Amino acid sequence: MGSLLQREEMDQINKLAAEEVYNLNKQVVYFPIRHHSPACSFHLKKTIEAYQPTTILIEGPDNSNHLIPILANDQTQPPVSIYYAYTTEERKYVCYFPFLSYSPEYVALLEAKRLQIPASFIDLGYGSRLESLEDGHDLKKHNEKQSYHDERMLSGSSFIQQLCATLKCRNFDELWEKVFEIEGIRKTSADFVKEVFAYCYLSRKCYDDAALEAEGDLIREAHMRKKIEEAKQTHDRILVVTGGFHTYGLIENRPVTYTVKKAKEEKVYPMVYTYQEADQLNGYASGMPFVHYYENVWRALEKKENAPFTKSALTYLPHLLKKLRDKDESNSTADAIEAYSLMSGLAVMREKSEGGAYELLDSVLSAFTKGERSIATNQPIEALRELMTGDGIGQVAKNNLDVPIVRDCKEKCKTHKLQISTTGRNQKILELYAKKTHRQASHFFHCMQFLGTEFCQKEAGPDWMNYKHVNLVRETWRYGYSSYVEARLIEASIYGGTVQEAAAQKLEDMVKELPQHQSHELAKWLLQAIVMGLEELGERLFELVEQSVKQDGHFLSLCQTLKVLTMLHEQKRLFGLKDTARLERLLDEIYYEAVTKIAWQSNPHPDEWSAIAEQLKFLYTVSEQKQAADAREIFSDQLQALLNSDQLPANLVGVVTAILCNLAVLDRSEVSRRARAYMLGSPDQILHTAPYLQGVFLVARDYLFYEEALLSDLNQMISSISYDDFIQVVPELRLAFTYFSPMEITMLSEKVAALFNASVGDVMGSFVDEKVMREARRLDLGIKEEYAKWNLI
Repeated sequence: MGSLLQREEMDQINKLAAEEVYNLNKQVVYFPIRHHSPACSFHLKKTIEAYQPTTILIEGPDNSNHLIPILANDQTQPPVSIYYAYTTEERKYVCYFPFLSYSPEYVALLEAKRLQIPASFIDLGYGSRLESLEDGHDLKKHNEKQSYHDERMLSGSSFIQQLCATLKCRNFDELWEKVFEIEGIRKTSADFVKEVFAYCYLSRKCYDDAALEAEGDLIREAHMRKKIEEAKQTHDRILVVTGGFHTYGLIENRPVTYTVKKAKEEKVYPMVYTYQEADQLNGYASGMPFVHYYENVWRALEKKENAPFTKSALTYLPHLLKKLRDKDESNSTADAIEAYSLMSGLAVMREKSEGGAYELLDSVLSAFTKGERSIATNQPIEALRELMTGDGIGQVAKNNLDVPIVRDCKEKCKTHKLQISTTGRNQKILELYAKKTHRQASHFFHCMQFLGTEFCQKEAGPDWMNYKHVNLVRETWRYGYSSYVEARLIEASIYGGTVQEAAAQKLEDMVKELPQHQSHELAKWLLQAIVMGLEELGERLFELVEQSVKQDGHFLSLCQTLKVLTMLHEQKRLFGLKDTARLERLLDEIYYEAVTKIAWQSNPHPDEWSAIAEQLKFLYTVSEQKQAADAREIFSDQLQALLNSDQLPANLVGVVTAILCNLAVLDRSEVSRRARAYMLGSPDQILHTAPYLQGVFLVARDYLFYEEALLSDLNQMISSISYDDFIQVVPELRLAFTYFSPMEITMLSEKVAALFNASVGDVMGSFVDEKVMREARRLDLGIKEEYAKWNLI
């Protein structure tokens, strides 16, 4: 490092480090760190043992000091985090302050507890820090996951870029590991601190005061200096543990006047964290990559291993082999032995005392990858990265600050035997009809999904809200717990203390915003409440639906409401409905309200044509189930009145005609007669043929098999129209035939083949590929041009 600098400047930095930063004879000792660095924690423990401080001051939001006993509790198992949420009128800001087992801040807390001395955070709270920034600052512009310790200014300085190039390191993390992790643990604490301070000091000097002030560093450092001065009044040996980037700012005599703008109602909670979220490679802006790898290094350091990095690597190679063999990869023990040998050789070549994370990665890439590296051969390196990151999740000791909804969620997971001790995504298959406990688990999953926690996602099963696959009897869920899930639960705690209470209150708040006359929206949320197992809310929503139906005069809205309630009635056993008589009365009422509005649908908006067609088909299905003759009679009368309208769109003409034929109100030949009027009519009428057939096929596609004239007339129309008209008609015709199943298409092909005296194979044969057609056309044009040159055409 010294070769990059003038000797005079290095002497000045070393003097500053020895006299002002790491002088164990002074009242205040500053220990500069990189967040989540095992080497920093290693030397921090040595420094605490040598200095015997009476208090430890740590860079961290001072409004979370009340959480220190929880963080240092024996039952707390890292990774854990402090969660901060701060809300303004414009948006919500969220921040995380993670602790790993080898984080210097966490080690400092444990050491303070061991020595029975006070420890405290001395930095600005997250909300106060935000209030101190300009509105245009990145932290305030983007509502994204933030780390309280952001090292991007440190790692992105021009000094670091030059140092990486000089020492032939690919990036800042490889540089740090080489200089401070692998070699750092072999130095004295004084020399280690001196080098960390020099590196951070020179990185800081790459930025002017305006940049530091804009980032909020100067006001934070002024606040920390004030806290240090307060501690000096009552303690004679003070150890200050902060990011190395701030150390010079704390010892610098800079006159700064500042006013801390306190944030209102900032939420601060302890919560679990995961290895994956703490990994720098997954977007975390502070600390080290390969979290689990460096935790193994830390464990080896704690056991006083002579070669902790080598020891860590040895634990990964056999695990990697097993992981690859489980995925049917063809790697052998010889590959692992070769990788270990390569790692040692790379360490010597790169002038390192032992191979680190990057030597391990490079050696596995070389020894395990057969041939050229590609997506197909990338499995070994990807598997190793997963192992080095880890999939563990932490645990927070029981405490009075534990958010009730988080506790309830974990208890429910335990009750339903859901695996949340790791961050992997697990699968749960629920037998909805067979087991009551599975129905309760389904309620829980639906509540968690409704709250937007991203805890679970349904992969298969009935989709009640969209009326799809409702005949399925199983649900398949994919779920996984993480700090993100816990954070979303904390945010949802404003609605209630349990998952079900929060879901009920959130749903009730949403319902309050709905207009009273939109019964279908209320019915949809009634269904949502029942799917989530919210019985009390379901009762209240049912009453609202009853009231809303009386005010709802919209045909489609009433039909959608009827569809939802019909499904509830059909699934009354699954949903545990008791008062079915009341539901049946409401179904009859809505049916009559909807049916009596059919005749009004003669000139609907084009956007509603398809929806009205679907609802007419649904009402036809419902009418067939009605026992009372007058119910079916009213339905057929309304359809006849609708069919008599001259303005009725062609697709609705098709639907109504098919239904009336099925009801024997019209003769079956009426379908063909009306189709012929379109097919053999004026050019404008021909264009309406396809929409008419869509309506017919929606209700009764079997007419095409029994009405021979229909297929013959269709063939005549296609044969007689111009090419341009055919191009205009064919998309809608293709859409009409999508109603047929594959078996029906085969049967239809037989009829078409008979029409042309051809075989079914000829009709069902593969069509000419579009690319072939384009190429043939291009070739044809080329030949024509060439013939024209020779006057042959």
